[in-house]
Amino acid sequence: MTNGLTYADAGVDIDAGNALVEAIKPLAKATRRPGAEASLGGFGALFDLKAAGYHDPLLVTTTDGVGTKLKVAIETNRHDTVGIDLVAMCVNDLLAQGAEPLMFLDYYAVGKLDVEAGRRIIGGIAEGCRISGSALVGGETAEMPGMYADGDYDLAGFSVGAVERDGVLPRFDLQKSGDVLIGLGSSGPHSNGYSLIRRIVERSGLAWDAPAPFAEGKTLAEALTEPTRIYVKSVLPLIQAGRVKGLAHITGGGLIENPPRAIAPGLEAKIDWDAWPLPPVFDWLQRTGGVTDHELRRTFNCGVGLMLIVAPSDVEPVLAALLNVGEDAFVIGELTKAPKE
Repeated sequence: MTNGLTYADAGVDIDAGNALVEAIKPLAKATRRPGAEASLGGFGALFDLKAAGYHDPLLVTTTDGVGTKLKVAIETNRHDTVGIDLVAMCVNDLLAQGAEPLMFLDYYAVGKLDVEAGRRIIGGIAEGCRISGSALVGGETAEMPGMYADGDYDLAGFSVGAVERDGVLPRFDLQKSGDVLIGLGSSGPHSNGYSLIRRIVERSGLAWDAPAPFAEGKTLAEALTEPTRIYVKSVLPLIQAGRVKGLAHITGGGLIENPPRAIAPGLEAKIDWDAWPLPPVFDWLQRTGGVTDHELRRTFNCGVGLMLIVAPSDVEPVLAALLNVGEDAFVIGELTKAPKE
């Protein structure tokens, strides 16, 4: 048969896909942990919960993406850290259930596969897995010509964790009025609000390679692609020690909509908005975009990446433990009784 079409003629390069798999195998291997070998190439991945030290565990699953922060990465050719964002958005959610991240899978979709860009992206995912103690056990690379414009791609992440049955958060049965809210500092906007951020940058008239007005020594692109902070190794020991009654991952919805998800009915968060300084990036976004306080607080984390609920007697040891491992931790408020409707 002459002039027969191939998959490559249709825009899908099987050889490039195979080359990417070979390039990332060492990255996945470096994330091995007890319970998972983290080898690529099979149709599925196994995890041995007994080998990981669990006795009566529940599995917890999360999925998330990076949102339009990817547009900044694509426009500025900064692909090395969005994989950390992808992992962070999933594993920090696992913490909110009291769970330890165990394994991670990614979905990477692109119009035309660029092996080097793919290696950088998945290298970031592997780094996020290393930071969080997750095994990168597999994923899917989908080359879909016609679905994405040249250079565009999308990412989705899937994380599996475990928690002993008696350790699930939040502990609504233990929460009381007077419990203290502790905030853990963020590394910036993390992976939320970037559709608004991009509009504000456009309004500012600054190019991505211009010096960031709020971060000395960094370009605007460098400052606004700072990866999402991963809190697993800092916070998980406190959860497992029974010092945390609830935890909110401050993502889309900001400090307005996320805390109530971790708080028992009949109680509410009383946040002292003056308890910590608004980081310069958010001050710049607010002033440049003319963003109201309420809109800022329900769109961005405003400098608080996680919120812990602890008993008053645990405040000092929890703060000391967090500061000792390099977290920026501070009291941001308390639980109070919610007004009766």
